[in-house]
Amino acid sequence: MGYADKIRLFVSRIGQTERRREKPGLKETAVFGAAAAGLTLLAASGLFYKTEQSLADSWYQRSQAVSGDIVLVGIDQKALDSIGPYQQWGRDVIAEVVETLNQSEDCHPAVIGIDVLYSGETRAEADARLAGAAGKYGNVVAACAAKFGSGLVPDGNGDYRMDRFFVQAFDEPYEALKNVAEQGHINAMMDKDGILRHHLLEIRLPDGKTVPSLALMAAKKYKESKGEELSELPPTDSRGFWYLPFSGAPGHFNESISIADVISGEAAPDYFNGKIVLIGPCATGLQDSYLTAIDHARAMYGVEYQANAVQALLSMNFKKEAGKRWQLAALFVTLIGGAALFWKCSAVFSTTVWILVSAGYLILCRWLYGHGQVLNVLWIPAGMTVLYGGSLAFNYGQELLEKRRVVQTFKRYVAPEIVNELMKEGSKALNLGGRMTEIAVLFVDIRGFTSMSEALEADQVVEILNQYLSLVSDCILKNGGTLDKFVGDAAMAFWGAPLALPRKECARKAARAAMDMVEGSRNLSERVQREHKQTVSFGVGIHMGNAVVGNIGSPKRMDYTAIGDTVNTAARLEGKAPPGKIYISREVADTLEGEIDTTSLGHSVKLKGKAAGFEVLTLDKIRKR
Repeated sequence: MGYADKIRLFVSRIGQTERRREKPGLKETAVFGAAAAGLTLLAASGLFYKTEQSLADSWYQRSQAVSGDIVLVGIDQKALDSIGPYQQWGRDVIAEVVETLNQSEDCHPAVIGIDVLYSGETRAEADARLAGAAGKYGNVVAACAAKFGSGLVPDGNGDYRMDRFFVQAFDEPYEALKNVAEQGHINAMMDKDGILRHHLLEIRLPDGKTVPSLALMAAKKYKESKGEELSELPPTDSRGFWYLPFSGAPGHFNESISIADVISGEAAPDYFNGKIVLIGPCATGLQDSYLTAIDHARAMYGVEYQANAVQALLSMNFKKEAGKRWQLAALFVTLIGGAALFWKCSAVFSTTVWILVSAGYLILCRWLYGHGQVLNVLWIPAGMTVLYGGSLAFNYGQELLEKRRVVQTFKRYVAPEIVNELMKEGSKALNLGGRMTEIAVLFVDIRGFTSMSEALEADQVVEILNQYLSLVSDCILKNGGTLDKFVGDAAMAFWGAPLALPRKECARKAARAAMDMVEGSRNLSERVQREHKQTVSFGVGIHMGNAVVGNIGSPKRMDYTAIGDTVNTAARLEGKAPPGKIYISREVADTLEGEIDTTSLGHSVKLKGKAAGFEVLTLDKIRKR
């Protein structure tokens, strides 16, 4: 293999560590499955529940236009300042509000929902007044509430099971109000991360009775006032909850009027005609506020929450959360595919896949949300991100290991500093072309090899040849040379390319390599003589001057080599050198003047192609510096 072949192999192998794309085998497929299964189990564990829900809230929940038919009448700070502390209010205050709103048969709200629980009797006069106002036109929905906990319920097989969503207590309006008004529960139950994002559509009591929510009852009565029906209900889970798409953030239902303005007459009664009026606390101190899916920073009053539920019911903006099992199955399949795509891919390809899958999934989530389906927005993008990052790290590590292995292997052929330079040049080292540069060229040949090969067995010849060539390679590489090629029992090396060196340094390294070869061959020759009764040694020639160095040939077959008269002269010097001798030119001797001892042979040695006057010298010794 020529030196150019070694360079081409080296650079191409380095490039392959970046371009290689193989089909995964059973082992790799098993690893993909294990990684996908691990990430899927991690998703199913619920460890990231809060993050999952927060991301879904920010991705899905958006404020939008709301109906002007929903009006909030708030027990706000203005009312507290005007009427007094809420704890001192009698039920006649709310009665007066209802009376004012129900001004006449031709002017009254379609629905009045009271988001305040009035259970138990107080002052008879106030209780009677509120019941009378509520029963005047039958448009009032009074609040009720349940207390949930654990309890035993029949399992249908004659036994009992523990139900952790059991109605332990149920508070209804006091009797007089209950008899004249519809009921709607006002339970607002937060998810386990403390965020209100679901609405309990109905409560099933232990006696089998079903109680709708205040929002559901208000929406039904509003439709009835228009001669219509609430034809469709949202899909609920096993406990009766449905995912609530909020229409507005806290304060978004800006049609909020103070109770004080209703009582004082500042809010004209006819403004409320035919509308849904929701009455409830709108003051911080009344402790009826929650953090909701649409805004995790600002609390939303309970009456605003009811308004959002009514709005969603009337507009039939229903959402259904996809089953967790189906989503986990989809996650597992996607991650296996992602792992296969990322495996041993380029960074550009992996990044493209990661962006397309993650961004495409998020877009799909928004599209499906618009069509009533709620997907987990974290699992697939996060899983793909983990695989993407892991694959980059793995592939990068594999590339480093492969490059290191290739480099270590190639350093057997070329000096380490030259390998490092080629690493910097990369694919440029494969370009055709050369440059004129000054180099020192060394040729070395084994003397006596032909006769030895005739006398010994083939395997013995190969063994001895490999020992000699290993010595040659070591001497060249140890002295920073470029091992160009082996030709039979001869070798060529040069200094000054591909790494440029000062003139003297080129000559010095070549001379030291030659001396090392001659000195090393003595011990090797003694061993060959002792074991095989054969005598072999080196003949070496060194010359220096300008030569063309580079990739020479065709794109399909090229050699990185040196050509020119300098190379030819070095080869002819080696051809004339007796066994154990190093022939050098006057250029080499003059360059190393003061560093070496030489013996001039004058013009006694004739080199083919050289005119008379070409001086040849023997290199006898390198002085210690």
